[in-house]
Amino acid sequence: MVSATVNVVRYTALLSGVFYGIYHRRTLQTAHDAEKAHHAKHERETLIAQAKEAWKKKQEGSKDGVVTDPEDPRFDLEKLVAKWES
Repeated sequence: MVSATVNVVRYTALLSGVFYGIYHRRTLQTAHDAEKAHHAKHERETLIAQAKEAWKKKQEGSKDGVVTDPEDPRFDLEKLVAKWES
């Protein structure tokens, strides 16, 4: 038979380990959540920068005066073909 002191030490160590595990899990989860939020913010910033760059390219493309929309009354097929050839 095991003495009462040994049992107290065993269960104290067991409970201490369980509570330490809970505490450690919470700190790891907090760090993971912060990293995930940082990554999401960085991803949004990257997407916004790409969208701005695409919009800027689209605006620069329309500065040459060539209308590419066939429904537009100012559409000129010859100018469009000349733009594509250059």
